[in-house]
Amino acid sequence: MSAGKGGGLQVALRVRPAIDSRFVVDVTFEAEPGITVLFGPSGAGKSTVLAGIAGLLAPERGKIAVGGEVWFDHDARIHVPAHRRSVGYVIQSLALFPHMSAIENVAYGLPRALKRAERTRQAGQWLERMRVAQIAERRPATFSGGEAQRVALARAFAVSPRVLLLDEAFSAMDEPLRRDLQRDVRAYVDEARIPAIQITHQRDEARAVADHVVILHAGRVSARGSAIILG
Repeated sequence: MSAGKGGGLQVALRVRPAIDSRFVVDVTFEAEPGITVLFGPSGAGKSTVLAGIAGLLAPERGKIAVGGEVWFDHDARIHVPAHRRSVGYVIQSLALFPHMSAIENVAYGLPRALKRAERTRQAGQWLERMRVAQIAERRPATFSGGEAQRVALARAFAVSPRVLLLDEAFSAMDEPLRRDLQRDVRAYVDEARIPAIQITHQRDEARAVADHVVILHAGRVSARGSAIILG
């Protein structure tokens, strides 16, 4: 369970989320190790920012770097593809592979240079850490909501990401489970010393987890600072 390589995340991107759309996301911010909450109304461009960081879309211009490693630089014509960016990405739908068991889902993202037995061993360790080792051989259709979320987090953590991205990852959870999962994320982020970017629409959740807050409105950064700016 190795820690991340450390270093802050620098984001400067301009992107149009849809073809022929007049809506433009144009943001610049930095995220140091810890949890940065992206906060704002629906349609503000928060998920677009995460997709740009992950390499799932190509910005019109800008630069994205973590710990000095450049993932995107329009002027320098650098665009590291998504599969080569060390990103742990958890979305509300979780996107677990339905035909794979829990342990296969977690092992999937581990380096193919590792022998299969070693990938399975490491995946099992992460399921145990996330307290779902008992469902290792079961498939997602049999998981409870909390079990599915813990498997998704185990998969994200297992790749030793440089950056952790959480897009409304806990919004469907009840309050006790949400707090429990937030503690798991906080423990991992503090141990690995990596930046995590978390999207939430819930002001109380943002206040509870954020080391730093970036507020987006209509595709622009309207404010940034500690959680105190949320009022």
